[in-house]
Amino acid sequence: MGGKKNHPIHVNHDKNYFTPTFESQEVLTRKDKDNTIQLKDLKTTGEVADYDPYLFRSVDHPTTNSETLLHLLKGSLGTGILAMPLAFYHSGYLFGVIATALIGAICTYCIHLLIKAEYVLCKRRQLPSMTYPQTVQFALMDGPPFLQKCAPYSGAVVNTFLLTYQLGTCCVYTVFIADNVKQVGDEYIGEMDHRLYMLIFLLPLILINFIRNLKLLAPLMTIANIITIGGFGIILYYLVLENITLEGRDMVGKLEDMPLYFGTVLFALEAIGVIMPLENEMKTPKSFGGSFGVLNISMFAIVLMYILMGLFGFLAYGADTKASITLNVGQGYTELKDKIPADIAKLMLSLAIFFSHALQMYVAIDITWTQWLSLKLQKSSMHNLYEYGVRAALVLITFCLAVAVPELDLFISLFGALCLSALGIAFPAIVDLSTHWDTLHGSRGIMIICKNVFLIIFSTFGLIVGTGTSLMKIIDKFFSH
Repeated sequence: MGGKKNHPIHVNHDKNYFTPTFESQEVLTRKDKDNTIQLKDLKTTGEVADYDPYLFRSVDHPTTNSETLLHLLKGSLGTGILAMPLAFYHSGYLFGVIATALIGAICTYCIHLLIKAEYVLCKRRQLPSMTYPQTVQFALMDGPPFLQKCAPYSGAVVNTFLLTYQLGTCCVYTVFIADNVKQVGDEYIGEMDHRLYMLIFLLPLILINFIRNLKLLAPLMTIANIITIGGFGIILYYLVLENITLEGRDMVGKLEDMPLYFGTVLFALEAIGVIMPLENEMKTPKSFGGSFGVLNISMFAIVLMYILMGLFGFLAYGADTKASITLNVGQGYTELKDKIPADIAKLMLSLAIFFSHALQMYVAIDITWTQWLSLKLQKSSMHNLYEYGVRAALVLITFCLAVAVPELDLFISLFGALCLSALGIAFPAIVDLSTHWDTLHGSRGIMIICKNVFLIIFSTFGLIVGTGTSLMKIIDKFFSH
């Protein structure tokens, strides 16, 4: 190693960014004209085997296993689970149960692939941790020759998908809050355009996104989880009162609607944007994986809840199922006293989604500010002011998009199929294939290659068909008015 020292990745929560020092295995060349970094890989040494990345992580505010579990739950338990009844309407109740369990297992497996590959790459290059884009870039550098050529551009590609998905999610959150609060408001204070409700929540959303580290978000996530459980309890109460029946409910949906189901389930299940930041900031990151680790426990609970909500919601409302089940509950009652619990549930879940907005925006802020603008403005005396300006601007962008989004369900399916097919399935498979490329020999190597190729083909098919179907239906909706 020639006397070179290992330096930890230091997580600065005042600015929410990772500042890795590549000294042991990489030579960095900065191109001033476009502020990009080229990584020239050098051969690793025998000392790599003794390096444990977890021991070299330095985190200002490490999160416990329970805090990480809460963050992961809130990263997945959002508007997606409330859209599951409509997803089951598209898929049919029998196919929906089986397919959701399978997709959930695939998503969980792919996350494990990504986390394990990150550990191997960190160990290989003697780095404490990596972000998602860094993991993809380093993996491609070790992969087959045709993928090595893509390595310099892979970080930007991953960030583009991440940014698109996170902003899309925040846009959907804004629409969800406005639609549900409007439905309650129409009952008690008279009708008002949903855009005005979006405007009312604009300033609070900006303020909550001024919180700059995950540790401070933990209490809000705890409150959000409690509120969510209460809201789901009320929804289940109404579902029990409804006529749960198989009559008139399809076991298998129409083939042309399956892509909408696929996109919605991916949007609901995947929280890939927050997975690696959460694992990197854990006090005991080894507890994240494993058979009974944080990831498996949380994903098992999430998939089970999604199946139950989708199944009983669809069986209760059938063809009348709306984009969010909250918009169905309490609508068949004439007495105000029978509607009040449903209205409370809508407000509770709107508040929970409001708190979750900050967690989803965390990644978008990290990409736009930490990894790009902050580097250009780091010498400015108004650095912190610029950061708050960027945070406010991102919320404003999602607000403007939300005003222009009239079809909540179609946009959920669109963002799920477009972004999460790649981020949640294809990229982890490519990373796994590339990371272990030099060791893929014999029958075991062939099996690993076939497995990853299958995942890549499966996700690519879902991306193309799901995105195309969603876009065509959105266009049809627009031009039908």
